[in-house]
Amino acid sequence: MCGIIAYIGHRDATPLVLNGLKRLEYRGYDSSGIAVLNGNLQLLKRKGKIKDLELALEGTHMPGKVSIGHTRWATHGEPNDINAHPHISSDGKIAMVHNGIIENYDVIRKELLTKGYTLESETDTEVLLKFIESIKQENHFDLEEAVRIALKWVVGTYVIVLIDQERPNTLIAARKGSPLVVGIGDDEYFMASDALPIVDHTRDVVYINDYELVIIEEGELILKNLGNERKTPLIEKLDLEIAAIEKGGYEHFMLKEIYQQPDTIRDCFRGRITEESSSIQIRGIEDHLDKFVSARRIIMIGCGTSWHASLVAEYIFEDLCRIPVEVDYASEFRYRNPILDSNDIIFAISQSGETADTIVALEKAKEQNAFLFGIVNVVGSSISRITHAGTYTHSGPEIGVASTKAFTGQLAVLYMIALKVGLEKQLLSQKKYSELLSQLQSVPKKIETIFETQINNISSIAEKYCQSQNCLYLGRGYQFPIALEGALKLKEISYIHAEGYPAAEMKHGPIALIEDNVPVIFIALKNDECYEKIMSNIQEIKARRGKVIGIITEGDSRTKKILDEYIEIPECDPVISPLLTVVPLQFLAYYMGTKKGIDVDKPRNLAKSVTVE
Repeated sequence: MCGIIAYIGHRDATPLVLNGLKRLEYRGYDSSGIAVLNGNLQLLKRKGKIKDLELALEGTHMPGKVSIGHTRWATHGEPNDINAHPHISSDGKIAMVHNGIIENYDVIRKELLTKGYTLESETDTEVLLKFIESIKQENHFDLEEAVRIALKWVVGTYVIVLIDQERPNTLIAARKGSPLVVGIGDDEYFMASDALPIVDHTRDVVYINDYELVIIEEGELILKNLGNERKTPLIEKLDLEIAAIEKGGYEHFMLKEIYQQPDTIRDCFRGRITEESSSIQIRGIEDHLDKFVSARRIIMIGCGTSWHASLVAEYIFEDLCRIPVEVDYASEFRYRNPILDSNDIIFAISQSGETADTIVALEKAKEQNAFLFGIVNVVGSSISRITHAGTYTHSGPEIGVASTKAFTGQLAVLYMIALKVGLEKQLLSQKKYSELLSQLQSVPKKIETIFETQINNISSIAEKYCQSQNCLYLGRGYQFPIALEGALKLKEISYIHAEGYPAAEMKHGPIALIEDNVPVIFIALKNDECYEKIMSNIQEIKARRGKVIGIITEGDSRTKKILDEYIEIPECDPVISPLLTVVPLQFLAYYMGTKKGIDVDKPRNLAKSVTVE
């Protein structure tokens, strides 16, 4: 959600920043802009795609060695040229970009208006910039001191980066609750919302923490807290290949990432499942195994797809570990005044590790002494630093807005943890443990079988139903969260209204929607304990002339006979099956979207990393 890129060094900044903005497109945006210092401050911003900004730049000469750029996902004020970032101070000397939300912006805005300031936009960002400007002018502070004072009054989240015509060789930035990484090159520095725009230029980075101020001036990186105390930057090495952030011959990143899943799941297992496949070793669990064995309760928190992974985990942990599990939307957790203690474990699940709602929920849980465990994909992200322990999914960069490989990576980690804890608690026999571990390790190969046998079939089904207006996804037990995830994918990238339900709940309302142009997708596996009941649910739909598409076990001739369409998956243990059943639903959503001509990598109104509440 929104993206920042900044540069200071010896090269022409404008093309570097423009290319950096393209790397950030995946985060979601509706306008973009760039400001450059070269004696004077030059600014250009446009509503729409970066290509619109790029076209405008073709007729404008904007050279310079210092620049900031921004992709905006609208919060305060509609997407237009005026509300786009960067914003400029009243005297035209300072430019600023901002990610986050300033919650007390209206109070500050009214104060600025009484002082005679004019606000051109509807944004909280311009309010913050002119607040900084007012402090600078009224107190004769330099920009660094004015930023520090202003941020002590601000309520909300922010990453801000500023350039100042009066300090032409300086970048100033600060962070609270939104990500910022600084790249260190050869006599040059980069700032960005994540590492993707930086990896082309350097592997040396510093991850900025909350309430930290960064000043890059005369070739030196200075790190301070808001109390003006200097800190020592921790320089880390990026472990990221440029090929990982390219399409690699695929039409869309989403398609590439679906196809990557066998490899990303293997990467998740690598180094954690021993070579003889007899044990699971995850450092974040090993170091705190007693906490998991004695846990009174596990609370899973996440948003969107990560919340669906949490729902699957509820079944896994209660089944294999006999630990009570609650699943909460992170956005609701902080407001319901939860009762927690040191015997509770909070699982925070997030692809980016920067999801604002999940971070705030963690801070609330930390106040009540709960043990915090993070499952994230992005190394160095905020959640990985807030939590007491955790593990990475090792899924690699996920560029497509609709999460695919990150979801299966989250599930793979959750399965390994549950098997480890279940065995340690002696709730799983060695035989059952070994069987499930073997089934888990067979998943990548079985996903490849789906690729080999079902893709043309799924594409044909999508062709038939891509103009539908509504769709129902139904499953029981372990497959209910997968029904929710399938419906979410369809909504995200085809703009078809879709709902997921437990199959038994269909007759308690949703069955009223059934008509011959509403496809109903059932997940109906023959070795599922609810198989017979699901068959009855399918018959209820057929009796009302509904069109039924089934995700079924390979060779299940009985179910095939009553379905209008079916997609087969290899047979596997019901406990492990969500890792397989979700894959055809990802493909179905992908093809439904592309056949409607939608850019599935950048669906409307959505952002990849939701860093505001």
